[in-house]
Amino acid sequence: MKLVLFLILAAAAHGQVMPTSSEVFGKKFPQLDGRATGEWWKQGVQADGKRKRARKLIELNVPREDVIGFAVYTVAHKTLKLTAQLFPLMPDETYEVRLEIKDGETWKEIAKEKIHYPGWSAHFRIKNWDHSKNIPYRLRHSEKATFEGLVRKDPKDKDVIVTGNLSCNSSRTTGPRPVILKNLLHHNPDILFFAGDQTYDHTQHTSGWLEFGMQFRDVMRDRPTITIPDDHDIGQANLWGEEGIQATNSAGPSGGYFYPAKYVNMVQRQQTWHLPDPVDPSPIKRDISVYFTSLLCGGIDFAIIEDRKFKTGPEGTIPKMGPRPDHINDPKYDRKAVDVAGLKLLGDRQLKFLHNWSQDWTGAEMKSVLSATAFCGAVHIHGSPTNRLLADLDSNAWPQTGRNNALREIRRGWATHLCGDQHLAVSVKHGIDSFGDGPYAFTSPALVNTIYGRWWHPEDEKAGPNAVPNSPLPWTGDYLDGLGNKITMLAYANPENRSDETKRADGYGICRFKKSTRKVTFECYKRFSDATKGSDAQFPGWPITFNARDNDGRKPTGHLDYNVDLKNPVVQVINETTKEILYTARLQDSSGKLPVYSDDPHTIKIGKGKAQRIYKSGVAAGK
Repeated sequence: MKLVLFLILAAAAHGQVMPTSSEVFGKKFPQLDGRATGEWWKQGVQADGKRKRARKLIELNVPREDVIGFAVYTVAHKTLKLTAQLFPLMPDETYEVRLEIKDGETWKEIAKEKIHYPGWSAHFRIKNWDHSKNIPYRLRHSEKATFEGLVRKDPKDKDVIVTGNLSCNSSRTTGPRPVILKNLLHHNPDILFFAGDQTYDHTQHTSGWLEFGMQFRDVMRDRPTITIPDDHDIGQANLWGEEGIQATNSAGPSGGYFYPAKYVNMVQRQQTWHLPDPVDPSPIKRDISVYFTSLLCGGIDFAIIEDRKFKTGPEGTIPKMGPRPDHINDPKYDRKAVDVAGLKLLGDRQLKFLHNWSQDWTGAEMKSVLSATAFCGAVHIHGSPTNRLLADLDSNAWPQTGRNNALREIRRGWATHLCGDQHLAVSVKHGIDSFGDGPYAFTSPALVNTIYGRWWHPEDEKAGPNAVPNSPLPWTGDYLDGLGNKITMLAYANPENRSDETKRADGYGICRFKKSTRKVTFECYKRFSDATKGSDAQFPGWPITFNARDNDGRKPTGHLDYNVDLKNPVVQVINETTKEILYTARLQDSSGKLPVYSDDPHTIKIGKGKAQRIYKSGVAAGK
């Protein structure tokens, strides 16, 4: 890899054409990222000089003052990480980008970085960053091209931290996203989370990533942004990563990654390099990189996980019970038959990460887990209104044991789950051993829902037990999904008419974390709504508000009294018989009652950032 990078930089230094796609990714895939490799400015041009296009693709040959497309950044541990994404460059142009910050009225250069090829991205790491104030930045390429933005100060003094929850940006609908952009600027989120499928261009990620960036750059340029790639970003219809093995085809059910590791790593570099460094950076098979990590913003601690990378593929590992290895439509199938021992979901490394993350509350007041897809199958109808499917294995609903293990770790930190992928907006409360004993979760709608429609539509058209009182939606309450997982449906946004652009149920989510009360609010906005109209701009059933403490919904069998000498203590409760950490959380009160779920003896630990000091041990008394 170092030799390839050296040759690329040497070619750039001498004004030579950069290597072609087949030279970079191998002869098996001669067109992979071909619109942005080699003599890219000639790609798609026929003998008559006209461009042949399957659809109207973004123009890559931009005026040279516009070659810096956009930037994304985060700040963590006093380190700014910023990615500058450029349009492809000509052979005679410089392959260097400069970063400046504004000091008073003067711009001061603080760093230079080489542009990575393939992918045309440059990456800045600035240590000892002052996160207590707003700092304007400017990127420069050559003497003409500039791009400006703002690295915001940490909003830790704000009571309500606003998070954008977005996913599934259909490439079939090209051009700007003016209404969504206007609404997002109105919400003024403190942080943005794009959960995946930023582009569906599959084999042309640089082109698709640039298209996405140009659509959302005016909201990303001045606030921290989390972007994680999902299956379509890396060129697959579905992804069961299986720790990086070679997939047999791009459909995915055999497990692994289909396209070369260099392509996957390029996608991940473009979308995730700017995230905080991974907590366990060891690559998986074929030297594919990882990025799972955490980010603290405004006192909200976000765990960013990769729910596809380690997951076992269904083909050949479970009985086939439908037209595809990942689809089940036999109502008589044994749900336990697909929950085979040894199947992976998040994988051991990520479960360990979540276990440790849930216990560390340094600087945090509330917690949230971010991932690509949902931990349930909250969908009955797929693709078209007549295609009812019992279970889809392309979600975190399967394998069920892995799903429950992940939810227990999320519950252990009283964390809220945000995700995308399903194209159907859904808010649920998960059940693990019983209904409602797990965390709340919000699956965002597709930003632009022209790829694949989905519907929540119980076959008996009846509400479940414990339906939401006074809900405008008919089918809320307790249900089993097609894999037998327990969920309490709180709200869903079915497409009314997929042939009508205004009725496809696309849009975006907003999640508000109110630190003073520990309340969390899910808001779900229609794509063509006016966000200034508040709840009238949202889908029926939203907003939804709950207390973060209720992300652990187990029914207490008793309580332990505590009265500690700390303000806003971090408290951990451990079952001494099983040695299980029941939960770790930052509390607002220095005294009160802590729930437990058995008559076993328990230990309470306390601390400021981590619960390290034993407070007391004992048996709970009464409820």
